[in-house]
Amino acid sequence: MSSAAIGPSPPSVIKDRRLGFLIWQSISTASIYLLSSLLLLLLPLRRRLFSLSDFLLSFLSLQAFLLLLSSSFLILLSPSPVPAASLPKLFFSLLNSTFKCVIGGFSGSFFTEDSGFTAWRSLKSIFFLVVCLVAGTFSVVAACWDLDEGAYALGMRGAVFGLVYGAHYLFRKRWILKFPIIQRPLFYSFKKGFFLSFPRALKMSVQGFVYSFVLLLFLHDEYKIKATIGRWVNNQIRVFLGIFIVSFCWEMSHHLLQVVHTRRFTFAPPQGSAAAETNPSETLLEALEQSPPKSLLQHLAYFDLCMVSENNTEPWRRAAFFEESSETYRRVVSACLRPLENFTSKLVEGLEGKYGDRSDLFLEQMSPPMDSHAYSKLYGAFDDFEICAWSARSLAALTARSRREDRYGVAQISGCNTTAITTLLASLLAVEACIGKKTGGPSTSQFLSPTTMKWATVSTGKKDYRVTAVTVKKQHELHNKAYVIADVLRTSIYQIVSVFWADMQASAKSMTLDRDWIGGKPLFGARAVLVQKLFNFIEYRAV
Repeated sequence: MSSAAIGPSPPSVIKDRRLGFLIWQSISTASIYLLSSLLLLLLPLRRRLFSLSDFLLSFLSLQAFLLLLSSSFLILLSPSPVPAASLPKLFFSLLNSTFKCVIGGFSGSFFTEDSGFTAWRSLKSIFFLVVCLVAGTFSVVAACWDLDEGAYALGMRGAVFGLVYGAHYLFRKRWILKFPIIQRPLFYSFKKGFFLSFPRALKMSVQGFVYSFVLLLFLHDEYKIKATIGRWVNNQIRVFLGIFIVSFCWEMSHHLLQVVHTRRFTFAPPQGSAAAETNPSETLLEALEQSPPKSLLQHLAYFDLCMVSENNTEPWRRAAFFEESSETYRRVVSACLRPLENFTSKLVEGLEGKYGDRSDLFLEQMSPPMDSHAYSKLYGAFDDFEICAWSARSLAALTARSRREDRYGVAQISGCNTTAITTLLASLLAVEACIGKKTGGPSTSQFLSPTTMKWATVSTGKKDYRVTAVTVKKQHELHNKAYVIADVLRTSIYQIVSVFWADMQASAKSMTLDRDWIGGKPLFGARAVLVQKLFNFIEYRAV
């Protein structure tokens, strides 16, 4: 597993990666444009006489607007889904705040913290669409610099392409960073991105060309160039190639954005230095504890922790977790438990309701059709499912490796092993409740289809409630993330059980499984349900 250079400090890693992305973007798009221009000169297309000054002007213009688009990519970038307010909601929120300001006087901000955050996200999306429109207009004109066609018509076609690309980018949520499962060398990632960007660019350029061609039919005759059929076909081919060049440059920029920002960063001093000998884990712990929620720095920190916990490329860093005072191990485990506990709490709020009579509100929310507010809570709980998956994997790997690598027994003495098992089981039960799985025992462990409407009984520790599988409608992405995180949690529990199987089997025979491996009050499910679930894992019957 390759790792990034250790040189920069954690606070500056984001700035360095943004600067690196802009540099790599400029180099790659310049190479693409120069190579494509050379190939276009070899094609038998009618064009104006070659002019070096016009070519340089088009090249600089294209690079300038690509830089503008790349900057808007960085503004919109986020490692996790971020909700945005719709235009009517944004308008009425502003109108309501203005009315309150006039009636009761100004008292701080026009928006609450949540509404202000969603409003700011909406403004970013609108700004991105405007940038796409402007960049598409001038980029297509620059890419077709040798074409005998009106600049107005070319600009209109470029604007349509920019709007199509921007709308597709926002609708598909391509601004969300997707961390790869396997970290590959940069050269391989760039080469793979080249072949992936080509069909995407072709698809977007075809859509932009068709929509802009339809719009061109409605333009006034004075903006159209009268030409023969041969010249008209020649111009259309050249316009399509120009749009494709721009689209390919944009797709490569997007791919470089993903590659550069999802590279692993090592939160540790160089091996052999004084800091590595005294406290090599402090940099990682500070990033885990002090980084803003849902930030790129937080994702990089949890990703680095997962790599250190699971792999043997840096065993000296993992050995530092099990130091004699157990303070470091407690902080690492707390950092892993925090996302899982927040995740489980959000699921419980979405399933049972947050206010009032919990049973009545739960039945009201779970009755089809599902309440949109309850569904939004469930859907929002999976926004940070990557961090939850890394936390579960790290927690399971450290707990399993503590069997051999924990020389001082800090994991067992501190009670972190029982806390880890309890949290993982409670999170798994909450996720299974969302996907409509019965948790009553081994005979009822059967998944329900997301399209079915059957009832499943879920025990929450207070009383049994009935949950419908409508929470995982096929037209939404909720069930996909739920099944993924359920597999991660189940694998993590099996990883711990496989190492401590003999101890757990002895506890099960002596009827002390509850006392030895279930600690505290679970966030979801009764202790008896968790014991039954753990017994299924011990018997390798949990599916």
